[in-house]
Amino acid sequence: MPVSHPQAVAEAGISGRIPFDNTYAALPERFFQRVEPTPVAAPRLIALNDALAEALGLDPEFLKSPEGVAILAGNRIAEGSAPLAQAYAGHQFGNFVPQLGDGRAVLLGEVLAPSGERFDIQLKGSGPTRFSRRGDGRAALGPVIREYIVSEAMAALGLPTTRSLAAVTSGEQVVRERMLPGGVLTRVASSHLRVGTFEYFAAREDIEGLRLLADYAISRHYPDAAEAADPYLALFEGVAARLADLVARWMQIGFIHGVLNTDNTSIAGETIDYGPCAFMDAYHPRKVFSSIDRQGRYAYQNQPGIMKWNLARLGECLLPLFSGERDAALAKANDVLGTFGTGYKAAYLAGFRRKLGLFDAHADDEALIGDLLARMAEGGADFTLTFRALSELAGGTATDDSVRDLFSDKASYDAWAFVWRERLSREPRTPQERSAAMKAVNPKYIPRNHRVEAAIAAAELGQCDLFDELNRVLARPYDDQPAFDRYCAPPQPEEEVTQTFCGT
Repeated sequence: MPVSHPQAVAEAGISGRIPFDNTYAALPERFFQRVEPTPVAAPRLIALNDALAEALGLDPEFLKSPEGVAILAGNRIAEGSAPLAQAYAGHQFGNFVPQLGDGRAVLLGEVLAPSGERFDIQLKGSGPTRFSRRGDGRAALGPVIREYIVSEAMAALGLPTTRSLAAVTSGEQVVRERMLPGGVLTRVASSHLRVGTFEYFAAREDIEGLRLLADYAISRHYPDAAEAADPYLALFEGVAARLADLVARWMQIGFIHGVLNTDNTSIAGETIDYGPCAFMDAYHPRKVFSSIDRQGRYAYQNQPGIMKWNLARLGECLLPLFSGERDAALAKANDVLGTFGTGYKAAYLAGFRRKLGLFDAHADDEALIGDLLARMAEGGADFTLTFRALSELAGGTATDDSVRDLFSDKASYDAWAFVWRERLSREPRTPQERSAAMKAVNPKYIPRNHRVEAAIAAAELGQCDLFDELNRVLARPYDDQPAFDRYCAPPQPEEEVTQTFCGT
């Protein structure tokens, strides 16, 4: 989401209120439960995203005021808010659950930003709803901190993502494996429509509800589809294209979602639901962090296939809406799934070409990329540092040793580098041009797991300095920040995080 120019913000007339303009709440009642957040004992603001607030046309100073903090904590209902918990279903680790829904979240409403874009404002950790399934509806502070850090880092990296507007401590304890301080996150999304939202109505054979939902999705996210000969097929095609691009970009930065269920798959093409997510340190294609992913279903290398699987579930839901007989509709859906694979591969190769400083497409590029990744896995090379060091090497500001030292088998790197240099020689670019282009796509700073965990541990003790500093560094992931080079270093063995956890 771009940050609005201050003049545009002023012209938009920011005031001490949230200018809600709600559309989802106008859908039939079976789409949601109307429910207000449950107040917390002693809310305290620990982070407010000023730049995002201004981009949304909101006044940061109002949001920091006692009245604003009360809204962000769920203790006060803002004027114009229409709080509700959305209904959805989902395949969780391949198993279908016909009713999930917002069990610890409340959608406060929607705002129109000065850019004209529409965004949801949602509280996470705001108390129980009828979808809570015996849960307490609360969030521990740790997952709130994790989502704030990682989602904002993703935005700074340039990936489509939900955003974090604010984090509040609740002044209460929540019970998980142990007693933990509670928190509430204010999340911003272009919408919270999921593949699981469509599955909810399809499972009930509610074709009218399915059509209303699809029309709403077209109006909000894919308006061009409304002009197509088959609008619902065009909707499916649009979702497929966005998801193919999204997962390709995850792969290019070493991101592992961790729990890529259909209820965690946004049809708007945004990264959503940062639970047991993580960025890789040492590269390996089978890397898994989520403590609940015991079979590796959502491992790094499996993400493209899982995203296609999730897309197929959406296609099944939309089949009754496609024009023509069922066999013809099924053939159309399968054609779209084919375009997902083609689109993903094209985005994947284009992205990794840029990471390696390749401007033109050659037939042997896929082999060159795959060979490097295989050698990185064998040699235990750090994913982020390898590509960043290659960026420096391409510009002549570093030696081969800066990359070689990341590999346990240095001769293996040397063999690959010889082929890479031959490939670079086929393109007329200066070293400076190539290095600058590579640095623009190869971040120096990512939210490394051990840094995130350190920020969480300190915040749970009421100390937010590490949280604040980490956010400042990650806001400029592609820039050299010599004073903060410690943040680009991989963990020491005793610091390594091997498992991440859901917040429920």
